[in-house]
Amino acid sequence: MPSRKEITTFFQSLQDEICASLSAADGGAFREDSWDRPGGGGGRARVLSGNHIEKGGVNFSAVHGDLPAAAAKSLKLDSGATSFYATGVSIVLHPKNVHVPIIHMNVRYFELDGGRFWFGGGIDLTPHYLVPEQAAFFHQQLKNTCDDFDPSYYPRFKEWADDYFYIPHRQETRGVGGIFFDRLEPATEGKDKRTLFDFTAAVGRTFVPTYLALLEQNKDQAVSEEEAHWQKIRRGRYVEFNLVWDRGTKFGLTTNGRTESILMSLPPLAGWEYDFKTVPGSREAETLAGLVKGKDWLEG
Repeated sequence: MPSRKEITTFFQSLQDEICASLSAADGGAFREDSWDRPGGGGGRARVLSGNHIEKGGVNFSAVHGDLPAAAAKSLKLDSGATSFYATGVSIVLHPKNVHVPIIHMNVRYFELDGGRFWFGGGIDLTPHYLVPEQAAFFHQQLKNTCDDFDPSYYPRFKEWADDYFYIPHRQETRGVGGIFFDRLEPATEGKDKRTLFDFTAAVGRTFVPTYLALLEQNKDQAVSEEEAHWQKIRRGRYVEFNLVWDRGTKFGLTTNGRTESILMSLPPLAGWEYDFKTVPGSREAETLAGLVKGKDWLEG
């Protein structure tokens, strides 16, 4: 069975692989900050402000220590769980060009004292403008990865993403979804630790070819002033979700994680316009109308 050390080493190498691929595609270089967590462990934060990616973060962390009561409550754990170990890679890319979508990925491993462990993660896509063909490509890539392990995974984790990446106060999804999974452990999945780790690793390695295809397809498109304004509005929705609803953000802050790394997901510029309304029939209106749960992006 994969050890804590093997899993941690893989996540470190995954960060290296993804950063090298993004740097080659963008032409820019990542800035790296190594950090230590006062309660135990630390990580490597890597941020890119490049030619095509306005702000991108690829973070690795491996932290451990006493589990704060607030974190145990958010994880719905009983009071018997007192210490934890968590490691993983988290990515958010905010592109310069409005026609390139925002993307998020997280793959992680969590372990409690007493031996209980689980894997989690997912990838979701947030286009500024909805392009059904590109959403279908994205979902097909994820389905291919899921199907290699279990044909039930894609529909199950796709629904989970639709429910998770939802902005209740806007009554809209953050983007076109993707897959999201958490608490994958042998007792619930009927799969051993190696299989669950291999699946999580495969999700992590789906990121680069999928996103680079979308980046290459859209990075050189012309952008109007109106489209640039819309990009800030869409980024504002992203900020609202991450600060109000995202469990990972809350967990990081309640476990005294590194604030700069936790808030790495926020865009460099965003916008909020009072009582903003789209023009009926516009691409902006069509995009918002398409941000709904349960849409089958692969039909047809």
